[in-house]
Amino acid sequence: MNALTASAAIASGRVRLANVRQRSLVEAKLRVLVVALLFLLAGVGALTRIVQLGLSEEPPERRSLTEALLPPRGEITDRNGFPLARAFPVYALWYNPKALGAAGSSLVKSPEEVARALLQIFPDADYDDLVKRMKSDKPSYLRRRVMPEEANRIFALGEPALEFPRENQRYYPQGSLGAHVLGYVDSEGNGHVGMEQVLEKQLLDPAQRGRPVALSIDMRVQGALEDELGRGMLETEAKGAAGVILDVDTGEVVALASLPSFNPNRSDMAYNDLVFNKVTNQVYELGSTFKPLSVAAAIDAGVVTDLSVRYPSDRPLEIGGFLIRDSHSFGASLNVPEALIHSSNIVTAQIADKLGSARLKSTMAALGMNERPYIELPARGFPLWPRGNGKGGEWARITTMTVSYGHGIAVTPLHLAAAYATMVNGGVWRPATLYKVDPAKVPEGRRVFKASTSARMRQLLRMIVVDGTGKSANAPGFRVGGKTGSAEKPGGKGGYNRTSLVATFAAAFPMDKPRYVVITMLDEPKGTAATSFQRTAAWNAGPIVGRVIPRIGPLLGIVPDDSRDIDISDLSPLVGNGNGE
Repeated sequence: MNALTASAAIASGRVRLANVRQRSLVEAKLRVLVVALLFLLAGVGALTRIVQLGLSEEPPERRSLTEALLPPRGEITDRNGFPLARAFPVYALWYNPKALGAAGSSLVKSPEEVARALLQIFPDADYDDLVKRMKSDKPSYLRRRVMPEEANRIFALGEPALEFPRENQRYYPQGSLGAHVLGYVDSEGNGHVGMEQVLEKQLLDPAQRGRPVALSIDMRVQGALEDELGRGMLETEAKGAAGVILDVDTGEVVALASLPSFNPNRSDMAYNDLVFNKVTNQVYELGSTFKPLSVAAAIDAGVVTDLSVRYPSDRPLEIGGFLIRDSHSFGASLNVPEALIHSSNIVTAQIADKLGSARLKSTMAALGMNERPYIELPARGFPLWPRGNGKGGEWARITTMTVSYGHGIAVTPLHLAAAYATMVNGGVWRPATLYKVDPAKVPEGRRVFKASTSARMRQLLRMIVVDGTGKSANAPGFRVGGKTGSAEKPGGKGGYNRTSLVATFAAAFPMDKPRYVVITMLDEPKGTAATSFQRTAAWNAGPIVGRVIPRIGPLLGIVPDDSRDIDISDLSPLVGNGNGE
């Protein structure tokens, strides 16, 4: 091989080697590109799935895990986050007559012996009912809630037919406190009566169960109200009591109590008359508490412009054979402040007569007195609204007069609370609510009274407590204003039972800038040593207000201040001496 040939061969080998290297490099680049594309596609797929999960519901396996971690029923709290109702894991006592697979009972001892043993563990149990259930061949609950130590004692009896399934029960940490607001959950898990019924769907919704529902109730205030109402019941031997505390600017119900109450933890004992709500479902003639509302209507309409004008008060008014009387004589004449201080039916009736049926009826309707009370609870009583028999359904003259002092019309205590809130908050009616209200979303409401009328009524209500029948409610430093009402219950001779009263006090505080309305009511109180043997509201319902306000004021951010008060100096010269109810 010559030199030329050798050089050509070498050059050719170099070219082939270069081509191989280039092909290898291209192949390597292609592989890297393919791998990169695969990673890119995987990333896009993962990102797409993430977006889908973010925009859609959880996958079934994730949802079931989430639901398993959530309570079976959502929690209810008060306005401060204090738990009022929550799910509670417990043992139940279940009777299984076929626990050993044999027909008939699987009890080792006789049903009577087992029942007696169970009574040692549960003294409140019904012996006859236990025996009946254990003699039956049907499985059933013997007890819905059993504590672990109780289960241990039952297990020690050695009865295979007594089983302990673990279940979730509704638990109310405060027992009967606020029972009529909350209601209860039955053995089947269904809500009844109160907010348990209203919130049923929300509390059972898996998407909502982790979010407690906050009510407007303040359980500290609720406890004080129930405590003082209960004391009032005991002192007067009353058959029942009711009370409500309402925010005058938002309509929030801070406390609502109906006594006697019931224990929602014992749903098996809740099917009785105690679940009846006297605040929202029972209507009453609330008597003289209506007088300030009638006077406010007259002032607002321009019928009463001069509070010093005097009205005859020394003899009953005879209208169509019906006599309108006062409890006793207050002298020959009274002006408006004196009529409210002494609670004169005669003068209030004359003011209403001057106002006229159409205007008084319109005001009462604007205050919601002709409709069921506005509240979320399912039990809401319909008022006994007087029928009109004149043109356009106007009330008869006598009806107008009697309605003005709270007779011939029956409403719930909640109606009265909303009306008083309207009268003192500047004249705007708002619906009552059991939901906590966002301060930025307070309902606009509807105007019923002028702001000037509301300002004048705040003065008059304060004067009633300072100088009139409401003295017993005058909590020092809290500037309380309000009105007594003692109405005979319908029935008996002449249409009313003179021995059965409904005693009510309607109050608001502090009157220089009202924040809350407080209504207390006693059903058929008796005259006892604690009330100097008097039955009227000045002696029983009024003192309840006087005790409860100092307890709840500081809890609600209102501290007593003796250096402040609403100015009533322009009214003081108009008021003489005397007493009334």
